[in-house]
Amino acid sequence: MDQASPAHSPSTLWASVREAMHGSRQDFTEGPIPRAILLLAVPMVLEMVMESLFAIVDIFWVAHLGDDAVAAVGLTESMLAPIFSIAMGISMSTTAMVARRIGEKDRHGAAVAAVQAIALGILVALAAGIAGVIFAPNLLALMGGSPALIEVGHRYTAIVLGGSMAILLLFLNNAIFRGAGDAAVAMRVLWLANLINLVLDPCFIFGLGPFPRLGVTGAAVATTTGRSIGVLYQFWILAHGTGRIRIERSVIRLDPRVMLRLLRVSITGILQFAVAHTSWVGLVRIVSVFGSAAVAGYTIAIRIVIFAILPSWGLAGAAATMVGQNLGAKKPERAERAVWLTGSYNVLFLGSVGLVFIVFAEPIIRLFTSDPEVIRVAASCLRICSYGNIAYAYGMVMVQSFNGAGDTVTPTIVNILCYWMFQIPLAYVLTFHAKLGPSGAFAAIPIAETAIAVLGVTLFRRGRWKTKKI
Repeated sequence: MDQASPAHSPSTLWASVREAMHGSRQDFTEGPIPRAILLLAVPMVLEMVMESLFAIVDIFWVAHLGDDAVAAVGLTESMLAPIFSIAMGISMSTTAMVARRIGEKDRHGAAVAAVQAIALGILVALAAGIAGVIFAPNLLALMGGSPALIEVGHRYTAIVLGGSMAILLLFLNNAIFRGAGDAAVAMRVLWLANLINLVLDPCFIFGLGPFPRLGVTGAAVATTTGRSIGVLYQFWILAHGTGRIRIERSVIRLDPRVMLRLLRVSITGILQFAVAHTSWVGLVRIVSVFGSAAVAGYTIAIRIVIFAILPSWGLAGAAATMVGQNLGAKKPERAERAVWLTGSYNVLFLGSVGLVFIVFAEPIIRLFTSDPEVIRVAASCLRICSYGNIAYAYGMVMVQSFNGAGDTVTPTIVNILCYWMFQIPLAYVLTFHAKLGPSGAFAAIPIAETAIAVLGVTLFRRGRWKTKKI
């Protein structure tokens, strides 16, 4: 019988947290569901906390360089949308495939799937990185950047886009660990990568000690260095094994059958995240009409929103792993119960965070900038986005659960309907026709997220994901 809570006492709860941090050997297809969620979610949430801390600290230092520097970071992140879409799309299918093989007790099959994902990521990253380095100034101009912004930020853009290999492989390798149930390993990798970035950021930006003063370009150097070292650490772990998955020389080869299966699921997964990310590109393009201060305010607010949301993605990732492994073990009802329980945990967390952001929006923004116009825009964006936190909490768990089952088609359709066909037109209408200015674009965010949550829950209840083969 599944328990209703993760633990019976503080002592057993703390023991489970310690086990999760050190790397649990728990079989997630057996035992109490709340404990399984806890063992998966704790390292995934802490992994995402470090990732969100990186985003906040990065923009904290860059904000000292002026509006153009902050806006350059915001526009570059928008241009990273295709890279993140590919990374997340392949990662979701990789997590689903590895989790399914682990649930079936087929560790060799899990390792083969991991190798195909890495090979696919390397090919994509090479093409994206070369294009990013060559066309960085043109891409900033295309995104509406002023000549002054392009002068300040084109080297930052070139380095960040040129480091696409590190971005993709960091995502993919951690997806392998999470699918295998080695969430603690993924956590340690991201902690290492981001701690390096946190230390190097002010050094390269401001020229501390022996480091050169590179300005906003220094943020790109620090970020790419941290991510690259994290990737090297991942490969070392994969080669030596984690207890759940190990890549031996015998599996380092292309397997066309597995590669095609991975590609088939990844293509819709990539489209799914491309729809979401290009929607954000559309929003920042709308906001850019109102100048660098508006883009800077939007960028700071979204970084703070990400700070709260990324830990929630850790919870949603736990649901994805539970779904994948339990479908592999032929236990779909256990997978479904895990999703509903994870959703309720996520609502409690994000709902509380949203309340804090609504009440204390301006004091929080003032930690990053003293520009009155930027503060006004950022505080408005933070408050408006936070109204959608509860819906977003359920929506992300539903989406990740479909992905964990290998059903990337359903959330792709949901994203097309709610982002491209609803959010962007709504943002345009509210911004320009309703004359709400940037606040119109901000308001479209929680409204679209609410639509995703409602549609996601409705489709999840139908249960077709339980029969998905991968």
